[in-house]
Amino acid sequence: MEEIKIQLVKHINGGEAFIPVDKLLEFITFEKLFKRPRHLPYSFFEILYHMRFAQKDLLEYCMDLEYSNYKWPDDYWPSDNKVEANEEWEVLILKFKEERQQLIDHILDSENKLLAPVNAKTNNNLLREILLVIEHNAYHTGQLLIVLRSLDLYPA
Repeated sequence: MEEIKIQLVKHINGGEAFIPVDKLLEFITFEKLFKRPRHLPYSFFEILYHMRFAQKDLLEYCMDLEYSNYKWPDDYWPSDNKVEANEEWEVLILKFKEERQQLIDHILDSENKLLAPVNAKTNNNLLREILLVIEHNAYHTGQLLIVLRSLDLYPA
């Protein structure tokens, strides 16, 4: 099972089947962060905000016995397509990475079994939740790449 956990962690970090988010972050500029490309409904900022919130939600779901649901879709998307300062953007990136690492640490903890229910309220197991994070982040990582290419910030 430990080998499976290690492989799951590789997929959470990205780069196995898609470009890692960390690499895409190198291409976005603060000036273009909030630009919605023509015919696309979201900016780079909005997508990463959503990815971070969904990842945080799944992490809490797996770790918090008192977990309560967030309101969909209101809580999962930013109320405004803007942060006032680059520092706020940097905090969002930092939280995304920290929470991803918390999830990784949770997965690698030998006490946590992949097929055991994550809490008493459900039969959903840790493996299911990990796969949701991987699938969700892969989907939106593709969108981040499309936004970058649409803004001429990523070489084709």
